[in-house]
Amino acid sequence: MPGQAFAGMKVVIMGLGLHGGGLESALYLAKQGAALTVTDLRDEKTLAPSIEKLEAGNKYRIRYVLGRHEEADFRNADMVVKNPGVRPDSPYLRLARRVETDISLFLADNPARLVAVTGSKGKSQSASALCRVLGEAREKGLLPGRAFLGGNIAASPLGFLDRLRPEDDVVLELSSWQLGDLRGRALLKPRAALITSIMRDHQDRYGSMESYVADKRLVYRCQDGASVTAARDDAWGRSFLAETPGRPLLCAGRPLAEAVAGAWISGPGEAGYARPYENTGGASAVSRRILKVVPEKVLVPGYHQKKNLLGAAAVLLDLGLDSEFIASGLGSFPGVEHRLEFFREREGARYYNDSAATIPEAAAAAIDSFGCRVVLVTGGTDKDLDFSPLAEAAYRARDRLAAVVLLAGSGSEKLRPLLEAAGLACLGPFDGADAAARAAAEQALPGSAVVLSPGCASFGMFLNEFDRGKKWKEAVISLGP
Repeated sequence: MPGQAFAGMKVVIMGLGLHGGGLESALYLAKQGAALTVTDLRDEKTLAPSIEKLEAGNKYRIRYVLGRHEEADFRNADMVVKNPGVRPDSPYLRLARRVETDISLFLADNPARLVAVTGSKGKSQSASALCRVLGEAREKGLLPGRAFLGGNIAASPLGFLDRLRPEDDVVLELSSWQLGDLRGRALLKPRAALITSIMRDHQDRYGSMESYVADKRLVYRCQDGASVTAARDDAWGRSFLAETPGRPLLCAGRPLAEAVAGAWISGPGEAGYARPYENTGGASAVSRRILKVVPEKVLVPGYHQKKNLLGAAAVLLDLGLDSEFIASGLGSFPGVEHRLEFFREREGARYYNDSAATIPEAAAAAIDSFGCRVVLVTGGTDKDLDFSPLAEAAYRARDRLAAVVLLAGSGSEKLRPLLEAAGLACLGPFDGADAAARAAAEQALPGSAVVLSPGCASFGMFLNEFDRGKKWKEAVISLGP
């Protein structure tokens, strides 16, 4: 409940994790005087980075139960705060009187205007671009307050909740798991919801696309006519826009009909345009104006990334920003770490970190983003996904795909036969970033792009996709000048 105090409450943090949600939940509740038990199936060594931050200054008395869970903790707790990675059908959660997440605690007290972003891929880039332009508008004095970014992008919004004011904007990136944890609760009421591309993902947890997408739909369930929902011009996107209570914004690859509000971009080298809503007599109507909102040239590589900027532009326009200001801001947006991130040039070859490409379609898009000679580092752990989109993209690019370097894992075991059947040879699999970087560098020539784009989960070899990207960059840098 808004304004609720947690002093004296017995609280279990289930899943401290390494992404910040468990850590910020623990800090937030400890500051309010809650009696905390932090429990995680991982051991103290693995969780050391989060524990060190939690223990800094030794301000709080916290009990740790690591490498296991104890049923009594859940039975006796007044509240359990779960990590989104914990399945909602966990038997431990059935013992709890009350279950929350860092997102639900945040939403209960958030005073600021909210923009929510979800999708299978493109969430982080879209959310980051939105927040960056909203922040630049504050720097120019075009809007009051400040802009904040949080959620699945590894920054829990509880970390800045106490600084928020009604004139601020909060952009939340939300995964399907985070959204699913809000089911049945009218907490999420974004002024704008943006849904990026929907692709097959997390089928090891959901079992079907319909159940996976059902959680995505929760992003707009509690909107009203004062809100907008922006989505892609495909079967999933059109179904979202047909049922949202908010005003629909269609993001398409061709010019929209006059009665349709939204945005479009016709090709990789084209500008993006939008047709907004207009307020007439207190009611919203589709404008006749067509406004340029994404420039022809942007800093981020790949048509798929440019389409992510288009969705952000449609939302920014509805939030009241000028189209020229939006286009300028998005044109200078540098991108996001781990998303086709250029980080080094060595011996004439350019090295990229696309570790956040955790599904085959995302790695396929990375291949399509380059017209030069490509050395692809890919593979890892399977999530019960279909690797044919990645194999097909590699085959289409066979004339410029100099080498495919595989990381070890169950996903690579599924991918390798598909590549070999297409006549593409593979190197590896390698059981570490250092070995993969050395193998890739041996294949690189001046003018090549060497791209880590795994199309797989990181589990097993790495802590998470961010750890994988960090270790890849360190391995490449360690190759020397």
